[in-house]
Parts: sequence; structure tokens; C-alpha cells
Amino acid sequence: MTELSQFFAPGAMVVALPVSGKKPLFQALGAIAERVYAIDQLKVIERLTERERLGSTGFGGGVAIPHGKIDGIDHVVAVFAQLAQPIDFAAVDDMPVDLVFMLLSPVDAGADHLKALAQVSRALRDRTFVAKLRGAASDDALAVLFEGGEARDAA
Repeated sequence: MTELSQFFAPGAMVVALPVSGKKPLFQALGAIAERVYAIDQLKVIERLTERERLGSTGFGGGVAIPHGKIDGIDHVVAVFAQLAQPIDFAAVDDMPVDLVFMLLSPVDAGADHLKALAQVSRALRDRTFVAKLRGAASDDALAVLFEGGEARDAA
């Protein structure tokens, strides 16, 4: 899964994020993006909400990949959250979501955006990897998993 670690900066992975629905989730993701990448939180919330109106980014198995294009960034960045409690996401399989991989791309990153989405969705279809993400007990354990290693405190 090493290919996914390229999208993350330190602090962009969170375990047990306490949110009660999509709106508070997008607010939390926006706050993380602002802290880690200096991207305006309101812009992030707006883009994710706009994209979600087109159809849910919950692609099944308890996983969602909210994404959007943002002015002012020069490469694809990500925030990953393992949620404290699953939330309703209107996913294709109607399962609540507990793993969220947000991708933000530059406005002009057509192919790079699609390539990143494909990499993420491929990785998050791997049931063993997804189980390890669910079992991660710390932000550091998530980082190890995304770098392709075995986390000592992951299930």
C-alpha cells in the first residue's frame, strides 16, 4: 500500500474521530486539512458537500472516499479518518461508514485526480488491509499501514 503514503503529510491520519454525521465529518476533515496542509477549511467543506450532492462517495463495505478539487494546492493530498462510530453515508450498499479517505486535488489535476481515486479505491477493496485499518489503535499505526508495514498495535 506504499503508493498511498505519498498523499499524506504527518498529522493527516486520525483514529477514533468522534463525528455524528456527514456534516460534522466534513467539518472535521476540513479542520484537519487546514491544520496539516493550510487549505481553507470552508473551501474543503464546500467542495466535499458539492461533490456529495452528485451522489454518495460511500462505495460500500463501510468505506467512503469524499473528494474534490481545490484552488491553491499543487499536488494531490489526503486525510484519512477511522471513525469512533459508523455514520450513515447513503453508501451504495446502505452500510454505515467508519473509514473515510478524503482526497483533495489541484483544480487542473484531471488525470492525477482520477489516478489517485483509482489507487485509493483499489487499496480500500482489499479486505485484509481494510481490517487492519479498522484495528489500528493509533495515528502512528495508521501511518505504518499506509507505508506498507505491519503495525504492532493493529489487529
